[in-house]
Amino acid sequence: MYGDDLKTFPQHSGKPATAKSAIGVDKPQIWSKAIADIERTLRTMLVFDEKQNLLEHDSAYSKWLDFALKTKEKQGIIYLIGNGASASMASHMAIDVMKNGGIRTMLFTDPAMVTALANDYSYDEVFSTPLRYMIRKHDMLVAISSSGESPNIVNACYTAQRGGANVVTLSGMQQGNTLSQLGHLNFYVSAPSYSLAETSHAAILHHWMDLISAKAQISKPQVRYEQTYS
Repeated sequence: MYGDDLKTFPQHSGKPATAKSAIGVDKPQIWSKAIADIERTLRTMLVFDEKQNLLEHDSAYSKWLDFALKTKEKQGIIYLIGNGASASMASHMAIDVMKNGGIRTMLFTDPAMVTALANDYSYDEVFSTPLRYMIRKHDMLVAISSSGESPNIVNACYTAQRGGANVVTLSGMQQGNTLSQLGHLNFYVSAPSYSLAETSHAAILHHWMDLISAKAQISKPQVRYEQTYS
C-alpha cells in the first residue's frame, strides 16, 4: 500500500523550489538570502551605555554578565518583560537564566494580573505597577521591544530606574528610539522588520545566556526515582 502511494509522488527535478503553487508567484524562495539578512542585521548591532556612549560588543556583554552575577550574589531578581513575541523571549530567557544560571527571575505574564491591571489602570501600566512595589536596588530589568516605543515597556524602565535597579534594553527599527536611551546598557539592531528584530534579539539574549551558563557551571540535580509499584 505504501509503495503504491509513494509512486504517485512527483519526482524532484533538481531545480530550485518556487512559491508558485503556494501563493501564485513564480519566484524562488532563497533560504540563503534569509540567512544573509539575519547576519546583516546582527552586524548592525550597536550598544550604548546610560550616557549614550558607544560600547564595544564584548565589553558590553561583559558588563551585562557582571550585572547578572552581582544580582545573583546579592540575591536579587532579574525581571524580563516584552509584548507578544518579545514576551515569549522574556519567558524563555527567564527559564534559562534560572535553570542554567542559578539566578532568581520573574515575569509578569499571568493573565489574571495582566488583565486586572490593564482594566483597572491601563495596558501602559501592566509592568510598571508591579515593579513599583517589587523592584529593588540589586535587581535587574531586561526590557525587550522590537520598535523601542511600546509605552508599557518604556514606563517599566522609568520605574526600574527610580528603584535603583540595573536596566538593559533590546530594541530595533529606528535608531534613537525611546527605549534605546533608557538603559544602563542598550542593545540596538537596525532591523527593518519585526521578524529580523525578533530573530536578532533572540540571538543577543542567547549569547548572554551562554556567558552566564559558562560562569555558573550549574550541575543538574541527581534525581532518584524509586519504584513504588509491584
